[in-house]
Amino acid sequence: MLQIFLKRLLIAIPVILIVITITFFLIRMAPGGPFDAEKAVPPEVLKSLNERYNLDAPVIVQYKDYMVNLFQGDFGPSFRYPSRSVTEMIFTGMPVTFELAFYAILVALIIGVIAGVLAAVKRNTALDYIPMTIAMIGICMPTFLLGPLLVLFFGIHLEVLPVSGWDTLPGDKILPSITLGAAYAAYIARLSRGGMLETLNQDYVRTARAKGLSEFNVVFNHAMRGGLIPVLSFLGPAVAGLIGGSFVVETIFQIPGLGRFYVEAAFNRDYTMILGTTIFFSVLIIFFNLLSDLAVLIANPQSRSSQ
Repeated sequence: MLQIFLKRLLIAIPVILIVITITFFLIRMAPGGPFDAEKAVPPEVLKSLNERYNLDAPVIVQYKDYMVNLFQGDFGPSFRYPSRSVTEMIFTGMPVTFELAFYAILVALIIGVIAGVLAAVKRNTALDYIPMTIAMIGICMPTFLLGPLLVLFFGIHLEVLPVSGWDTLPGDKILPSITLGAAYAAYIARLSRGGMLETLNQDYVRTARAKGLSEFNVVFNHAMRGGLIPVLSFLGPAVAGLIGGSFVVETIFQIPGLGRFYVEAAFNRDYTMILGTTIFFSVLIIFFNLLSDLAVLIANPQSRSSQ
C-alpha cells in the first residue's frame, strides 16, 4: 500500500505544476489587468504599481519569480487588497467553505445511501422508480437553478428559512447545504443502487439468506459492505468537488467563503489570488482523491492486485 501511495504522490506533483503553469499563462492572456478599475488610473501611478508588483517584466520572468516565491511558501499579496496576503485570505475563507462542504456531504450521504439501498432492495417497484427518477432530476438540475428555487419557496414564499448569510441566523446553513449536496446525493443514490444490486446477487449473500438470516441482517451486515464500495470511491472526488464548486452556492447565499473570494478575484483580475486559490483547490482535489483510493484499498484488499 505504501508503494501505491508513493506512486500516486509522484504522479500528483507534475500535475500540480502543470495546473500552475497553465493557470499562470491563461490569466496573463486575458484582456485587461488587475489595476484596470472603474476609475482611470494616472499613467505614472499605473507605472509605479506595475513596477511594484513586477508586472512590467516579461511574462516568463514573472513566471520564474512566482515559482521561486511559491516554493518558499509565499503566494504573494492580493492585488485587490494590498494589505492582505493571499495566504491570509485563503485561511480566512477556508473554514467556512470546509464547513459548508461538510454539511453538504452529510446531506448527500444520508439521502443518497438511503435512497440507493432502498431502491436496490425494492427493485422494480415504486420505491425503486421514484427515488431514481428524482435522482436523475437532481443530476440534471444545476446548483445555480436549484439555489434560487429553494430561496423562492422556503425563504420568500413560506418564510421558514433564512436566504443569506452564514452562522448569523438560526437555520441559515440549511438551504446552502441542501443546494450544494443535492446533485451529489443523486449520484450517490445511483452508485449505491448499482453497487447493492451487484452485491445482492453474490454467492455469499445467497448463503446468508439460505442460513435463515433476516433480510435486514443480510442487507446491513453483509451486502452493504461490498455494495457501497463505489460510493467510497466517489467520496474523494465528491468532497473535492464540493469544496471547489462551492463558489456558486457561496455567491447565491452571500456566504463569506473561499469560493466567493475566488469569484471576486476573477472579476477583479487579482492574479495572485486566482493562482493561490487554484493551487489550493488543486491540492485538495488530489489529496481527497488519494484518500479515497486508499480507503477503497483498505475496504477491498482484492483491488490492490490491479494497482
